[in-house]
Order: sequence, then C-alpha cells, then structure tokens
Amino acid sequence: MQYGFIIPGGDIETVLQLTVEAEEAGWDGVFYWDAIHIESVGPMYDPWVVLGAMALRTTRVRLGAILTPLSRRRPWKLARETVTVDHLSHGRLILSVGLGTLDDGGFSKVGEVTGRKERAELLDEGLAILTGLWSGKPFGFDGQHYHVEEMTFSPPPVQSPHIPIWVVGAWPSTKSMQRVLHYDGLHPNKLNSSGGDNTITPDDIRAMKAYIEEHRTLKTPFDIVWQGETPGDDRERAAAIVQPFIDAGITWWTETRWLTKDSEVIRTRIRQGPPRIS
Repeated sequence: MQYGFIIPGGDIETVLQLTVEAEEAGWDGVFYWDAIHIESVGPMYDPWVVLGAMALRTTRVRLGAILTPLSRRRPWKLARETVTVDHLSHGRLILSVGLGTLDDGGFSKVGEVTGRKERAELLDEGLAILTGLWSGKPFGFDGQHYHVEEMTFSPPPVQSPHIPIWVVGAWPSTKSMQRVLHYDGLHPNKLNSSGGDNTITPDDIRAMKAYIEEHRTLKTPFDIVWQGETPGDDRERAAAIVQPFIDAGITWWTETRWLTKDSEVIRTRIRQGPPRIS
C-alpha cells in the first residue's frame, strides 16, 4: 500500500519545499496537477517544468501530475517531456491521464475540443503514440486525428517496459474501463446518467477491481488509486476513512486538500505523515 500527497497550489518555491518535506515525512509519492487557467485556483505552473524541479530536489518519492488531459497535448511533445522527467528522476515518474475538466480555460477559452467523444478518441490515439515513441524503436501512426511518419525516439524511458500510466475509468462504462485494461492503473470515476450521487464508495472500488481482474490480460503490476482527506492528528479516524478502500482493493491513497489555499495548513498535514494502517 502506497500513500501520496497532491500539492494543490502555492508559489513555485513553496511547491518545491513541500515536495522535499513530503519525502522527508515518509510519503511514497508527491503529485502536482496539469491545468492552464482556473480562475478560482490562483497561481499555477507548467507541470512538466515543476516535475523536473521536483525530480532534482528528491531521491525516493514517485512523481506525477494528477492528471493530464491528453487531448490538448501534442503526444510527441508529451513523449519528450515525460522521458526527460523520467531520466531526471531516475525512473520515478507516473503519468496520469484522462479527459480533464472543462472548468479549465485551457479548453474553453482557447478553442480546444470539448466534446467527450472526440476527446476520448484523442486520448486513445495519444496513448498509442506515447507508448510507441517510448519504445525507442521505429514507430509511425496513422489515425483519425493524428498522423506520425516513422521516427525513432531516443532515449527511451528509464522505466521498462514504459513509464506507468494511470487512466481514469468511468464506471460502469465498458468503453472507458476497456481503455484502462491496456495500461497500469485506474483512477476511478463514476457515471450516473440519472443525475444521482456520483460519489465513489468502497463497493464501487470492489466492483471495478473485479472487472479488471476478470478482463485484464497483461501480467504487469496494476494500481488502483483513490484520493481523499484524512486528519493527521487522529490516526483512528484516519484509519476509519482509509481502511474500507484498502479492503476494497486500492493500492494508492492520495491525500488531497484541493480547496485549501493556506500553504501552512498543507505543510502541517504533510509533516504529520501518511495515514498508514499498521
């Protein structure tokens, strides 16, 4: 069982300081996030520049951005960025991908595609190109949206067979869950066409895990990643929050404080350490 911390904001030096403190406090992963313009958030920075700096300030923790909307990224450029960070971190990068949130002006204010169907198509083609270029072998691609003449990217990632990819899976959408099966981890999401509660429960995690075990043919390791908020000063309460999800099958708990703007509150929770269940 692994425990990560998502740093929700702050100026660039604060983000890097919090990253170092998270490693010192025993967290297994430190994550930033990937957005262009969200007015309510405040300062934000390019995730790949930030992750490169985080890689140079740490030695142990896994690193990533939760999450990258691949439809608005040129996959060949992202291939270069991810490989670079994987080398800077000596093989500690995780790539999290999904459709992204349309609250980000990086979609609506700049003319990016916003339709779910087309974004999903771009996600699938982008993932195929990423993994093909990461191979370090001659690769070309001819899809509906992207066309890549044969080329060979060097160097390949440090990690083999590739940088782990965590993908958002919208339960119980078969098409969405089928996408997840081809990669290395699941960010659970929940569809509810009737407009009901979309909250993920341990039972939902259990059902998704069963689906993956039944249908995934790859023999490589697979993670199920969930996020939430636990009190660092009350281990019993923290265990009561996390344990049901561990029992259901998650392999990563990522601590979140998305709405917290006070970096000292974030620093305090980081220093308290992960809610490990002994």
